[in-house]
This record gives sequence, C-alpha cells and structure tokens, in this order.
Amino acid sequence: MEAIRQREIDNAVDDPIHPPLLVLGENDFATVTEKVCAVVEQKRHPTSWLIALGIAGSLLFTLLIMIAYTVGVGLGVWGLNVPVAWGFAIVNFVFWVGIAHAGTLISAILFLFRQRWRTSINRIAEAMTIFAIFCAGLFPAIHVGRIWVIYWVFPYYPNQMNMWPNFRSPLLWDVFAVGTYLLVSLMFWYLGMIPDLATLRDRATTKARQITYGILSLGWRGSIRHWELYEAGYLILAALATPLVLSVHSVVSFDFAVSLLPGWHTTIFPPYFVAGAIFSGMALVVTLVVPIRSIFKLKDLITLHHLENMNKLILTTSLLVGYAYAIEFFTAWYSGNSTELFVFWNRALGPYAWAYWLMVFCNVIAPQVFWIKKLRTNIICMWIISILVNIGMWFERFVIVITSLHRDFLPSSWGMYKPTWVDILILLGSFGLFFSLFLLFLRFLPMIAISEVKGVMPQAHPTENTEIEVSTKLKEAFYNHELRSANTGVSE
Repeated sequence: MEAIRQREIDNAVDDPIHPPLLVLGENDFATVTEKVCAVVEQKRHPTSWLIALGIAGSLLFTLLIMIAYTVGVGLGVWGLNVPVAWGFAIVNFVFWVGIAHAGTLISAILFLFRQRWRTSINRIAEAMTIFAIFCAGLFPAIHVGRIWVIYWVFPYYPNQMNMWPNFRSPLLWDVFAVGTYLLVSLMFWYLGMIPDLATLRDRATTKARQITYGILSLGWRGSIRHWELYEAGYLILAALATPLVLSVHSVVSFDFAVSLLPGWHTTIFPPYFVAGAIFSGMALVVTLVVPIRSIFKLKDLITLHHLENMNKLILTTSLLVGYAYAIEFFTAWYSGNSTELFVFWNRALGPYAWAYWLMVFCNVIAPQVFWIKKLRTNIICMWIISILVNIGMWFERFVIVITSLHRDFLPSSWGMYKPTWVDILILLGSFGLFFSLFLLFLRFLPMIAISEVKGVMPQAHPTENTEIEVSTKLKEAFYNHELRSANTGVSE
C-alpha cells in the first residue's frame, strides 16, 4: 500500500500495472482539507481574483444598464423584425440552459454509476449549473417586453384580469421545467456542501465566519446518524436529478419542435438538444477547471486523469451532435418537402452560411483532435478546444433560431437579422453575471468536495488497498514474465 501511495504518476500516462490515482502527491486527509480551505480562509483577496471580478462586475453593471434601457425604451432597441421575431434573447436562453446540464450529469448520473473521478470537479460543475440557470431565466423575462406583467406565466398567481396562463404554450412548460431543475439542482448542490461548510465553521477564526458557516452547516456534527441521513438524501436527490437531464432540455426543444415552421418541426430535437447541452456544459467545465487548478494550486486534486475523462465525454457528445447535424439533412431530403429541404440548403449555402460552417468546425471537426491521447492530455490544447466548443454551441442556437425564421414560406416576407449593440452588450453582460457569481463562489465556498475526495483516497480503503497491493505485485510478476518471454521468445 505504501508503494502505491508514494507513487506519483501522471494519471494521463498509460500504466499496465497501477490503476490511476485520483489524488496525487504526498497528500493525506489533513492536507486535502488544508488545500481546499486555504482558498476560502486566506485574508487577502488574490490579485488575479480581484482583476477577474472587476471585469465580470463591469460586464454585470453593463447588463443592468442595458436591461433598464430595454425596459424603458422598448424592444425596438434590439435587432428584432418581421419575420425574425426571436433573436438573441432566445438564442442566449437556450445556450445557458444547455450549459446548466453538465453539473447534473457529473454530480448525479456519474454518482449513480459510481464513477469516483467525479469527486474533484463535481462541486464546480454544480455551481456552474446554478449560475447558468440564473442567466437563462433572465432572457425570457426581458423578452416579453412588458416585464412588469411577467407574473402572468405563473399559475395560481392572482391578477386584476382573472386570467390563467396558456398551459398549451411550450414557453409555459419552460417555466415548470427550468424552475424544477433549478430547485432540485440547488438542493443537490447545497446538501453536498453541508459537511464541508461544517469544516469551515470549525476552522473559523472570527466570530462572523463561525456564525455564517454555522448557520449554513445546519448543526452538522459528523455523527453516524448525520452521515446516514446525508447519504440517503444525496442518493434520493441524485435519482431525482437524473431524469431532469433528459427532460429539461427536451422541454426547451419543444419551443421549436411543436411549431409548424420548417427547420423547427422535427422529432429529433429533444435528443439532439440534450446531447448538445451536455456537450456545451462539459466544455465549459474544462474551460473553468483548467485555470482554476493552476491559479489555486490544486493540480494534485484535479489531475490530468479528470481532465482526460472530461475530454472523452466531450468527444463522445461531439460525435452525437455531428450525427444529429447529418440526420437533419437526411430527414429534410427524405421527407420530400421542398420547403423543409430549402431551409437546410439555406443554412449551408445562404447568407448565414458562415455561421453554419463555423458551428460545424467548432462542434464536429475541432473536438476530433481528442482521438490523439497526446492532444487529449495537453492543457493548452484542451482549453482552446473547450472554448471553441462553446462558441460553436452558441452559433448552433443562432443557426437554429435565425436561419429558420429569416426565410420562411413566402419570399415576399424574407428578411435579414442584424443584432444591435444592445443585443451584443446584453450577451456579454450575461457572461458578467455568470462569472461574478462563480468568482464569489470560488472565494467564499469550498470549490472541491472535501469529504468526497477523502473517500476516494487510498487511506479511506485500507482493506481494499491491501488487496490492491497484493494484486499489483502479482500483475508486476506477470508483466515481467511476459517481458522476459517476449525477449527470449520462449514461454516458461
């Protein structure tokens, strides 16, 4: 066991004998706690964190100004027109809802499948989910124009006209789906943090921190009874969250699929949107984790093995998305509907062809470099590809919304959509909202699940490690025997 624990191998390198380690270096339970808590407990804010927060805060302030300007003047300040009545707002809404799917996949589904490598990145992905939903919920609210009557979409809410929402509208389905997803994800995220919040409470050196973390930890004492209830509750929420991964973005896709508009009216949209959502969410996790592990010196806890597994999932979902792109064209051709076929030819060869081919390059072609292990484990390469994927996924939503609207059934009603400076600033401002919340999370809450990381360390499984040690010695003996046989050409 000591030999395995002392062996500091790069988990991205194939080793025929030793299983990949999820925590590298000379780490034990105490050092893991110290490394994670040190980020929260340092008295002075890191300079890089302050600079990033300043930039994100400026973008957030811009967002608030643009929303006030839009509400005060009207939606005419956006690039909307006839026939393109849906523009950046819906594009951004679908994009941010998709981003929110990675957290539930990593935390809930991989937890149910007992994938131990999720433990170092699940907390970051869960936080990303919460903040992405906040960004997504912003756009339908401001898209209605008269934002002061947005309460009409909520059922049972009394209003002066005694009107009920239209329950047959997919936009109302979004309210239920995204609202449920936010509630379950928030509970799942918070429940997982309770043991770590109690650790911060016990380590607090000021009265304010003791009270704050004491309230948030809900009186956690780490007793057997507490752990029993915690694990049962965590399992139940994971089981509840898992079907939401499939249902939420499927419901969002119904905004388009239940219409009769060519380019939208297709049954492939629910699985297509789910695969794309997981694809973009995974890419953003890699985009965030790569600088975090370097800035906060967490390379021993977030290893190349974690990142490589993420890149494998990105490659898998990239193939699914590419397959969906091809099937869309095949379905349009096979349907024999000339209008449907025209919409897809227009996407590839029309005035917005540049957006379509940029989408194809970023989402289908660029991730194929992950077939090569050397590139799949290269930090700079994976970071660039993850950014390209998110650019491509935003353009995917742009292509779906805009190209299906700007040329519909009647050539006399065709038009072009051009976003205004207000549209662009609101898009940038939504990233400011996301990163402002995310940076505050990194600074004041544990970004890595301390208790879960300890659970996958060798010290947590002494019996298992003894078996691994014996098995490893047998594997080493067999491996050496095979090498000798290969060199001598004689089997002993």
